[in-house]
Amino acid sequence: MSNRLIVFFLFLVLLVVASPGHGRSIAHPQYLSSSTDLVSDGVHQLQGPPFLALNLPSTSAESTCEQTYGFLPCTTTVLGNLFLIVVYGYLMFLSATYLSKGSELLLEILGPGIVGGLFLPVLGALPDAMLILVSGLSGSTATAQSQVSVGMGLLAGSTVMLLTIIWGTCVIVGKCDLVDSVAQDAKDTKGFSLTESGVSTDIWTSYAAIIMVISVIPFLIVQIPQILDSTSGRHLAVLIALIVSLLLLVSYCFYQVLQPWIQKRKIAYVKHKHVILGLLKHLRQRALGRLLRDDGEPDRDVIEKLFAAIDSNGDGHVSREELSALVVGIGFEEIDLDQDDAVVKVLNDFDTSRDSAIDKDEFFDGISRWIKRAKRTQVAKPDPGPNTMNFLNDFHEETKREHDLLDVGDQGEEVVEKDGGSRWTSIKAVLLLLLGTIIAAAFADPLVDAVDNFSDATSIPAFFISFIALPLATNSSEAVSAIIFASRDKRTTASLTFSELYGAVTMNNVLCLSVFLALVYIRGLTWDFSSEVLVIVIVCLVVGVFASFRTHFPLWTALVAFLLYPFSLALIYVLDYILGWS
Repeated sequence: MSNRLIVFFLFLVLLVVASPGHGRSIAHPQYLSSSTDLVSDGVHQLQGPPFLALNLPSTSAESTCEQTYGFLPCTTTVLGNLFLIVVYGYLMFLSATYLSKGSELLLEILGPGIVGGLFLPVLGALPDAMLILVSGLSGSTATAQSQVSVGMGLLAGSTVMLLTIIWGTCVIVGKCDLVDSVAQDAKDTKGFSLTESGVSTDIWTSYAAIIMVISVIPFLIVQIPQILDSTSGRHLAVLIALIVSLLLLVSYCFYQVLQPWIQKRKIAYVKHKHVILGLLKHLRQRALGRLLRDDGEPDRDVIEKLFAAIDSNGDGHVSREELSALVVGIGFEEIDLDQDDAVVKVLNDFDTSRDSAIDKDEFFDGISRWIKRAKRTQVAKPDPGPNTMNFLNDFHEETKREHDLLDVGDQGEEVVEKDGGSRWTSIKAVLLLLLGTIIAAAFADPLVDAVDNFSDATSIPAFFISFIALPLATNSSEAVSAIIFASRDKRTTASLTFSELYGAVTMNNVLCLSVFLALVYIRGLTWDFSSEVLVIVIVCLVVGVFASFRTHFPLWTALVAFLLYPFSLALIYVLDYILGWS
């Protein structure tokens, strides 16, 4: 941290000393035919030099600029603005890094729940949200309309980069052998086989992908007037989309708060099914496979004989101690299930009188319910006999698959041991979060100005500059962490990695979009980003829907993800510059 702080302050000194006293450039008069040409959305150039042609600025009096905050440097030259973009982009990278490290320390101290569900997701999206905010906050309405394309470029670029380049890279670096659609931890013998090598995740990752798909709803709402070719309802559509986006943001944070408890409840449910399976298989063995009559109904005589065998003291009740002895004999080798937990689950299901003991009728009724429950999973196939209980094999496979999807391993080994809430760790976390927030707030506006000036100097639309360059600054730390984490070649780390990617995109689609829509609505800007919205929706739906219905991803899926990135850029260019979408 100290080395980066030194570099940070050196950059500040360099910027102030090197200030030439110029600022935001004004396009050369030869490219302006009237005063109306001053307004541009950054993607749709009104009148000027050809796309990608360098418009080297003149040193005459017409080409002037003003310093951000009155002292930060600016320039009208191409190389000068490129240098400023690199410098300010690096500072935003530091901001994202400090916010990420501070969030992790805070999570270690305070744990999940309110902090992990509400505070940390917002902090993770703060640099992007800050850049979007300043892109349309300062200056006149005409200036805001021109610069707001920087915010849209960052919003679209972050989403597309995370779901294409970063997503595909994580599949490649985390690849393992795929056996029956399940990645084998740390086993990579298939090389770069497009179908037999890849990654697999748990069911929670699919849930995260579903939530990401839902988060594109505000994009669709704001486009309704354009779809209907209506101009009167555009401002209202922005307001409705803003409200829906805020509601989705609150709902997502609320879900994040509840997620640990939801996950624990679902895993507990599957472990309960393991108890049912273990007890039924054990009783079947002791009854020599005949728990059912020829008509397929539970055999009361056999079950009562088993009850008598379990009731070791012959008092007509199976006590907690006698049930514990039975559970010890069963064993639950496939899951980490405590013996006492198994006893509690059986008592809760069987002991309807709540006297902490199971009588003969309760035992028979409980076994009957469990048998009927297990029979619901029976696969349709020729049955060699109604009393063979082959359906237990189907029940076993279903339970094993559910447990495998819900709990892919001990995630605790990936978590750093808590610091015990030491004072120094708390102070360090707060300082990192404060420093990251200050840097993001201070240098977001200069970075947007530098992008806008670079766009003027090169005639490259500001949207494309921000689409490609800004996500590298705000998402680099997150991207590197995700790739390193995925490279551990384990299902647990793959699940966490892809969940984080989907979560980051969801926050882009709700928090960052809310900021953008609020700017457009409050400042009365024109919503003119149909092609950009289309790209965001396409990429989110392609990756999100695909990840919602499967938990394994062979290497060929990485190639598809990589191709989506140039496809997105090409689609925007074709729609805006060839087909003339507005």
